[in-house]
Amino acid sequence: MSAPLKIAFAGFRHGHIFSLYDLARASDELEIVAACEGHDETRAEIQKKGTAEITHDRVDKMLDEVDCDIVATGTYFARRGPVLIKALERGKHVIGDKPLCTAMDDLDRIAALAKEQDLKVGCMLGMRDSGQFSGARDLIQSGRIGAIHAIAFGGQHPLLLGSRPDWYFEQGKHGGTITDIGIHAIDVLPWITGLQWAKINAARCWNAFAPKAPHFEDAGQMMLEMDNGCGVLGDVSYFAPDKAGYSMPYYWRTTFWGRDGVIETSSTSSDIQLLGKGDEAVQTAPLPQSQKGGYLRAFLDDIAGKAPANGLDTAAVLHSTRQVIRIQQAADRNEREVEF
Repeated sequence: MSAPLKIAFAGFRHGHIFSLYDLARASDELEIVAACEGHDETRAEIQKKGTAEITHDRVDKMLDEVDCDIVATGTYFARRGPVLIKALERGKHVIGDKPLCTAMDDLDRIAALAKEQDLKVGCMLGMRDSGQFSGARDLIQSGRIGAIHAIAFGGQHPLLLGSRPDWYFEQGKHGGTITDIGIHAIDVLPWITGLQWAKINAARCWNAFAPKAPHFEDAGQMMLEMDNGCGVLGDVSYFAPDKAGYSMPYYWRTTFWGRDGVIETSSTSSDIQLLGKGDEAVQTAPLPQSQKGGYLRAFLDDIAGKAPANGLDTAAVLHSTRQVIRIQQAADRNEREVEF
């Protein structure tokens, strides 16, 4: 077995990054060699809880001092692009929590550096790994409900005012609710259906539940078109009730309308519901096994020159990120009928 790849972590401002840290710590293929957090309060909390072993308080210093193969980041959203660029410029593979970045200029630079140096880019996009959505994919790809002509998805999240990190509500650090949450659907729906995004009919973000931070647009909706004409309606607002939040039955509820039937599931469903054109009652399909940390497996396979089983290679990560940033731009600029 080859020596483990050395991974350094640059930023822990969002809790998602700890799941990657834990996966890396448990992996025989990775060795954590450094961890940096420059925000004093966050660093103190991590050290108090022992959730990561912090070695540095400045990213540049860590990158200059530490020999590593991979840099991972979970800093606040708008800073992720610059951090990944610094790492790529030093010849490191990179992986980030979603969104990978929030600015198109940053994404262009990330893509250029990765191509120039044959470096790989990963992202913590976990919906391809869930049994609910991989199961829906299996049914749709097998032709169970025919050609897909309409999709509706609800990615509503709880806002959790008072416990969500303060930087969400600080101007310039978040980068947009569609970029933040919508990336999951923008990435997974083409993978499930085999279709590609074609057009942004409309997109809108606005402030609804966070009036004390009027610049924070906590609501996000979109109307999109896929390349066969399939219409897609999506809502990724921070409107879910705080207590039930991520456990509610509507969390990532997604409905696929095909010529020969309809499929519906959600991230919390225990099965997949199916109603074919000849069915009198709803049928249920069992879930295939979820692949915990499949995004990391995909990234490591990509580095090793293997095709990831879930298709989440560098090209897919960059493509999905580019598309979701473009939708966010359409919302911010009040654009309509925009070709991808």
